[in-house]
Amino acid sequence: MKRFIAVSMIAGLVLWLGVCLPSCPAQVVDGAQINGFTVEVPQSSIPHAGRMHTNYFIARSDVSNPTGPPSGTEWPGSLACVYKLVKGPKGCPVATSTNVPTGGWGAIAIVDAGDYPTAASDLHVFSSQFNIPDADFEVVYANGKKPPVYSDWEVEESLDIEWAHAMAPNAKLFLVESKQVNTDPTWTAVKVAAQLVAQNGGGVVSMSWGDPEVANETHWDKFFKTPGVVYFAASGDSGIGVSIYPAASPNVVAVGGTVFNRNQAGDFIGEQYASDGGGGDISPYEPIPSYQTVIQNIVGNNRGYPDVASDFCCAPIYLSAPWWGGWGAVGGTSWASPTFAGIVNAAAHKKKSSKAELTWIYNEYTNQTKYSHDFYDITTGDSRCTTGWDLCAGVGSPRTYKGK
Repeated sequence: MKRFIAVSMIAGLVLWLGVCLPSCPAQVVDGAQINGFTVEVPQSSIPHAGRMHTNYFIARSDVSNPTGPPSGTEWPGSLACVYKLVKGPKGCPVATSTNVPTGGWGAIAIVDAGDYPTAASDLHVFSSQFNIPDADFEVVYANGKKPPVYSDWEVEESLDIEWAHAMAPNAKLFLVESKQVNTDPTWTAVKVAAQLVAQNGGGVVSMSWGDPEVANETHWDKFFKTPGVVYFAASGDSGIGVSIYPAASPNVVAVGGTVFNRNQAGDFIGEQYASDGGGGDISPYEPIPSYQTVIQNIVGNNRGYPDVASDFCCAPIYLSAPWWGGWGAVGGTSWASPTFAGIVNAAAHKKKSSKAELTWIYNEYTNQTKYSHDFYDITTGDSRCTTGWDLCAGVGSPRTYKGK
């Protein structure tokens, strides 16, 4: 553990020394304080041109609970209560918000890099803790051969499968593991994931990783067009104005990050943009898609993102790897993407493509009555968070299953 923390501290120092873009001060960095947690950034989450990176951070606290979910984290029931996916107690306090989602259909495929040897058993422990049914779960090697274990990506994989399953426990769940230079997930893995979802009647694919945008990225947009599949991607943890792909693709639902505010009694009192991260930008390369003409006065002639947002800090995960040691807490848009993907899956509106899903979301946005009932408009956390769509949180975070 000491070696891992040292690496994380170096990672934060590297960020401050200028590896990231000029807007680096908005980047989640080592030592930042978010909702009572101290941030540690793993090597896999440091942006480098030409290398896909994860979008999570480790959340440390002086209050620990090695035998269960760390204190201060949001549990599946409390998050579902806040987002009105289940009936819960007033204020949605974590300890007493025990009702969890029960929906899900077709399949959810998670695309990540590296093998996660204890994925099934860890998912079982997580599910048992929160009274979630065991998953119909399968690990698939994208290239036909088991990839190496990349420790930082094990955390990502644990987060992704546990929270996607928590939001849609009845969906078939796939973890598609990839191997490539620099531990990047491959486009082959994305194709395999989409094929698996399509073969199981449709559903969603979630990608919590990304890479700084490049001019030839439009050639990759074709990988997100499998019929019957809606794709989701994390918008990044680098703040507003730092672009990331595949979130920038018009064929992907880009998911940004928010934070919950609670009073001393533990009651939920509001949600705001995650000013210490939660990426958003206007793509310099992707033209505005048809569903975003309703916000053309904001984005001009290019694709703006995120489209939507979800809680960013902080989530409990269970990972039995010796260097991790069981329960821990993480945050970032890596959490937001599988969470929102699971919510859309459980909503069971069964859209046939990302474009269809996004067209519906933006149509809801144009109807003020529906919009106010179906989404929380995030207007605080940054001076750029305004009423309606913005680069902070898109149209906002989920409120019920409607409009998704």
